[in-house]
Amino acid sequence: MRRLDAAAVERELSRLGASLGTPLAVAAETASTNDDARSAAAAGAPHGAAFLADAQTQGRGRGGRSWHSPPGENLYLSVVLRPGLPASSVAPIALVMGLAVASVVERRLAPAARRGAPGDGSAAEVRLKWPNDVLVGGRKLAGILVEAQLRGDAVSSVIVGVGLNVHASSFPPELSARATSLAMLGIDDVPRELLAAELLQALGDAVARFEAGRLAPFAEDLARLDWLRGRRVDVAGVTGVAAGIDPEGHLLIHGADGVLRAVAAGEVSVIAG
Repeated sequence: MRRLDAAAVERELSRLGASLGTPLAVAAETASTNDDARSAAAAGAPHGAAFLADAQTQGRGRGGRSWHSPPGENLYLSVVLRPGLPASSVAPIALVMGLAVASVVERRLAPAARRGAPGDGSAAEVRLKWPNDVLVGGRKLAGILVEAQLRGDAVSSVIVGVGLNVHASSFPPELSARATSLAMLGIDDVPRELLAAELLQALGDAVARFEAGRLAPFAEDLARLDWLRGRRVDVAGVTGVAAGIDPEGHLLIHGADGVLRAVAAGEVSVIAG
């Protein structure tokens, strides 16, 4: 097992001109990189401070679910953001972070598809499952956990955690039918250090665009990558057919009664059949 090399990540960040990733902390093992970032933010860590780990003992995803975090295989990364946004405007940043991760994945999968690399995803398309899961071939490749700290009407900090499956060749039984990795998709030669730098660059660029124009600059990609559109879903008791994402980042659902409803948050269940 080769551990993450902090110096290599810093070199790649410098080469790419990334706006995030300074200061950088890389741990052999931690409970949760999101917890590390949140503690650092409370202690005054600046915008862009990033935390990586080779393994997490208490990694988690949305809804408090545990995140499979074995040592040396994947990327577990969290970053402190201090965006210039009112609290009322920050929620859709989760979608934007998902799009940023999806953009990195798309760039990495394109060469594999051209050379016909083996794997279940060489010809599969990258999609975003509202609000921020990155899927390839319908299987989860990456998850994003966004936790905002508010102070009155202002945003004190936003912690963005990214779990990206990189070298994993197998998953626990409860995940094996719905998870994938870059290696399983034919991408097995990209150093995690480079991927970490690419993610931080993409996240930084996306945050800057979101600050300037909210979701408007991302509308085309949101429509193109929307995995739920056309599927029958249930979210927070609202059942119907997913009909896209509105300018505020809400999931639109056409109910059987013909009413179009906008759902701001909730766990999505896809209804088979």
